[in-house]
Amino acid sequence: MLSSTGLRSLALVTILAAHSYGALYESVSQLPGWTYDFVIVGGGTGGNVIANRLTENSDVSVLVLEAGVSDRGVQDIEIPLLAPFVTPNTAYDWNYTVVPQQGLDGRQPNYPRGYVLGGSSSVNYLTYTRGSSDDYNRYAEISGDSGWTWDNLQYYIRRNERFTPPADGHNTTGQYDPAAHGYSGINSVTLPGYPTPIDQRVLKTTQELSSEFPFNLDMNAGDVLGIGWTQETILGGARSSSATSYLGPQYINRPNLHVLLHAQVTKLFASKTEGSNVPSFHTVQFAENRQGNFNVTANKEVILSAGSFNTPQLLLLSGVGNKTVLESLGIETLINNPSVGQNMSDHPLIASPFLVNSTQTSDSIFDNATLFASEIAQWNATYPHEDPLVDGLTTLLGWLRLPDNSSIFQKYPDPSAGPHSSHYELIFSNAFAMPGSPSPSTGNYMTIFSNVISPVARGTVTINTTNPFAQPVIDPNLLGTDFDIYVAVEAIKAARRFANASAWADYIIGPYEAWANTTTDAEIEAYARRTGNSVWHAVGTATMSPKGASWGVVDPDLTVKGANGLRIVDASVIPIVPNAHTQAAVYIFAERASDLIKAAWKI
Repeated sequence: MLSSTGLRSLALVTILAAHSYGALYESVSQLPGWTYDFVIVGGGTGGNVIANRLTENSDVSVLVLEAGVSDRGVQDIEIPLLAPFVTPNTAYDWNYTVVPQQGLDGRQPNYPRGYVLGGSSSVNYLTYTRGSSDDYNRYAEISGDSGWTWDNLQYYIRRNERFTPPADGHNTTGQYDPAAHGYSGINSVTLPGYPTPIDQRVLKTTQELSSEFPFNLDMNAGDVLGIGWTQETILGGARSSSATSYLGPQYINRPNLHVLLHAQVTKLFASKTEGSNVPSFHTVQFAENRQGNFNVTANKEVILSAGSFNTPQLLLLSGVGNKTVLESLGIETLINNPSVGQNMSDHPLIASPFLVNSTQTSDSIFDNATLFASEIAQWNATYPHEDPLVDGLTTLLGWLRLPDNSSIFQKYPDPSAGPHSSHYELIFSNAFAMPGSPSPSTGNYMTIFSNVISPVARGTVTINTTNPFAQPVIDPNLLGTDFDIYVAVEAIKAARRFANASAWADYIIGPYEAWANTTTDAEIEAYARRTGNSVWHAVGTATMSPKGASWGVVDPDLTVKGANGLRIVDASVIPIVPNAHTQAAVYIFAERASDLIKAAWKI
């Protein structure tokens, strides 16, 4: 997306090694020990939070096992605007594909996940959105634990966040609500650091069409509705991931924290205490670069932070899941739990590009090798970094609802989390940006993405082999219900209404050819199915439920039902996809989880 193969290769060249780590091991031969208090499976968004917080106590030892490679010095990861180059089909991606999607005309899109330290926080598009207050209040209601409410999580939200000035240091008055943010946390969040030619046009449209597209000062303050400035995980014009923040130099050098790369966990082993039928998981088996078997022991807990796909896959390989599936593969059932790998919810995404009459779009950078190299050099030569590369793909976005009298509500109850929540999102990008489609060879573009935020469809993750290195079977069921496709169509129509405002009259030439002639609802639906994708926000595959519930995978403290010594801290425990790009929600869940673990072990 966005560039030629030559530019993609150029973007991968390491010009500046931006981060250094201490106890980060590239080989199992370097590992100082084989027994730890806690073993964390996955050095991603959630796992690195847990590693950081537990090792605040010098008496607690932690090992992080990360299957992927290092993020150090990888400019596609470090430079925000180059995020689309990090995935798919690279060394930093698990390179997953999904099963044929009926809702997408049988297509099998790529599904990027970070195969690198920092996990998907190292390869995502950097958007920092927490979700609505309704989302978290619904999680509290679902789980029966008031600790998950919006108000009760504010401490953890601020403990995660260090809100910082944008790269260009501009006056941010009127672009966010200072009272809604934390300023002494670990993960850096900021506002766009370089203006784009569409910024003021988007804002003018929120004034012209304020009844449908109102301005929202700060969508991270609890009410997401409206269009406002994008907040992103960026520090000084460079990506802030869980690897650069929670495993930054001041933390990774702790003698009680060890991080091993190239270590893919293949199975968890359980034992049973005499007189108890509850399995205790304390032994973790992993391979180095997919070779050999090595075992490490967790005296207290194994914490799965492998993500919404790898976590259920690993549970199933270890005998935790649907007994029928396990028996069919010859896997001994340790815990019969049919909920493992079920309940996946995700955000279907459709891109609507427009041809524009400006040459000040990101297309001009990516279509010109000389200019591209110049911008890379400029980024490297300055700190805080300067030039258009300091921002992600979007500087403004918004969350919107269907009208209350929409016909679809005669068939479906409203699936949104509440009155401060949305049915769809619009994302504005100063470039041609269409996942899975090559950029046109000529022209300049802007893209309005339409994102189904409150889907009814649910997907699954399972396995069809005992080979731990085989891909899990991933079915997000994108656009899999009448409600979801209805919202997709209405969102695309809303994007058109937005683009027809007078603010765009001298800017937009017309819709890109792939959807220029779609006028009826049926034609728009066909376009959505033909070009739609995911925005890669899978959650729920090891969902949280009330303690003692007959469904769900983890209790509200995120311990695995029916097991001892096993806890899950990643996006898989989130019951329903939030009104958000999910990295912030995972950070928030992990921050609270770290205190739940400390309380359980009195550390």
